[in-house]
Amino acid sequence: MRAMTAWTVHVPCSTSNLGPGFDLLGLALSLHLEIEAREAPGGEHRIVEATGEALAWPRAQDNLVLRAFDEGRRRLGAEPCGLHVRAHSAIPLMRGLGSSGAAIAAGLLLAQATTGGAENEVPRELLRAGCDLDGHPDNSTASLLGGCTLALPTADGLEVVRQPLDASIGIAVAWPSSRVPTARARAVLPASVAFEDAVENPRRLAVLLEGLRTGNGELLALGAEDRLHVRYRLPLIPGATDALAAARDAGAWLATISGSGSTLLALAPHERTSAVATALRDGLARADEAAVGHVVEAVRARPRVRAV
Repeated sequence: MRAMTAWTVHVPCSTSNLGPGFDLLGLALSLHLEIEAREAPGGEHRIVEATGEALAWPRAQDNLVLRAFDEGRRRLGAEPCGLHVRAHSAIPLMRGLGSSGAAIAAGLLLAQATTGGAENEVPRELLRAGCDLDGHPDNSTASLLGGCTLALPTADGLEVVRQPLDASIGIAVAWPSSRVPTARARAVLPASVAFEDAVENPRRLAVLLEGLRTGNGELLALGAEDRLHVRYRLPLIPGATDALAAARDAGAWLATISGSGSTLLALAPHERTSAVATALRDGLARADEAAVGHVVEAVRARPRVRAV
C-alpha cells in the first residue's frame, strides 16, 4: 500500500459501435466521471457523496466503482481494502454513453493505484476485468485507455488495437429524457441475421476505420451503415430516425445511435458540429421536449490517478 491514502481520477465516457463496430469499437468522449477516493479505516466501502448523474447510483456493495475496485485488487493479487468515495458524474445513465464502463474503469484504476502498480500502463488483467464486468469490451476499454480502441476478448485476455482518429473530425451528441437499458436494447436484437448482412458489416467497418484515420467524410458516410443492431434499436428512441436524417442534412458525415441508445451521435467537420448537435436535439425534441444536444471532443489521453 502506498503511503498516500487518497486519490483522484477523472474518467471519460465513451461511445461504442459507431455503426458497424458492434461490441468492438469504442471512443472516449469529454463527459467525465470525477472520483475522489480515500482508503477506509476498518475495510468498509462507502459512497460518501454523490452529485450530478451519480446521485442515482447504488450506494452499497453493488455500486460499480466499488465492485470494480474489489475485482481489480483481486486480479492483481492484493488483499481487500475499504474505500470511501466522493463522485460527481456528467455522464447520463442508460443513454449509450458508457456510464457503466466509466464507473468500472474508475474502480479498476483505483485498484491499480492502491496496489502501487506501474502508472505507465493499464495491466492486461484490468483490461479483461473491465470487459468481464461490463459484459462487452468497447466502453470500458475506451474509458481505461482513452482514444479510439478496438477490443477483442481472447482466451487469455483482451487484445486492444489503438485506432487513429484524425483531428479534423468533430463530434456531436444528443439524448432524450427517456433511457434505454442495455438489457432492453439487447433483447430486440435478432438471434440470427441474413448472410448478406453478416457479410456487409465487416466491409463497412473496414471503410469506417479508414475514414476515422484520414478524416475522409465520404468514407465515414459509407462506413457508417450497420446491419446488426441499429435498425432494430431505432424504434426504441422516438424521433431518432428523423433526427439522424436532420443531422446529415446539417452536414454530418456519420449519424447513428451511440452504443445501444438513447443517445444519438454524429461525426462532422468541426465548423458544422454545433449545427449538427442542434439538428439532433431538435429532431428528438419533437417527441421529447427535454432532449439536449452537445458538442463534445474525443479524449485521447489515458486517465491518470493522482495521489492527494
